[in-house]
Amino acid sequence: MAVAAVSPATSRLAIGGIILANIASAILSPSLSSGRLRTALTQHASGMDIVGVLAVAFWAMLPAYVPNNAAVLVGGGPPIDGGRTWNGRRLLGDGKTWLGTAGGIVAGAALALGLNTIHSTVSDAVAGLPEFTLVAAITLPAGALLGDIGASFLKRRTGRERGAAFPGLDQLDFVVGSLGLTVVLAPGWFFETFTLPVLAVVLVITPVLHVGTNLVAYMLSLKSEPW
Repeated sequence: MAVAAVSPATSRLAIGGIILANIASAILSPSLSSGRLRTALTQHASGMDIVGVLAVAFWAMLPAYVPNNAAVLVGGGPPIDGGRTWNGRRLLGDGKTWLGTAGGIVAGAALALGLNTIHSTVSDAVAGLPEFTLVAAITLPAGALLGDIGASFLKRRTGRERGAAFPGLDQLDFVVGSLGLTVVLAPGWFFETFTLPVLAVVLVITPVLHVGTNLVAYMLSLKSEPW
């Protein structure tokens, strides 16, 4: 019986879907996530420098970490949803604007390209740091903001007003968005960069960094809530 050939691109996307499904599962099942992360790290720790893994995770995700705060700084103007409602509630709310979204993407992409300019120097001290392709430099911040927009949509549907906390979703929505868009549009770069240990570290450090940066923004009166 003939077996249909599967292209490398299709295989990469299938593997990416499995990875993202596990990320989503970790978000929806916090009690299981820590065990899965420990398993991933244990299985791949042999011969790896944990400091190097931490450095790669932080470096690779920087363009996705910056856009949300940049969007707050440059935001304003017409909201993306145009004031439209669904079942009496706004689709997104006034906090998601075209200007803020564009500004966040530009800031994240500029940071990625800026990191490329110092890559050779930094790599002398920390091996394994990736250079960002042009596509990855755009998909990381764009996906992060798409994830944040999707979270706003879910918040409105669950009756949460603008600024209301949604534990778990608030901390990882932009991670799923940035990784999801990047694995689809830049699969080669994604799989070379985001090994299982790096993905595991991203899931661990992102909530901590998210809470910390939002707290700083709140203290500087750049945000109206500390989450």
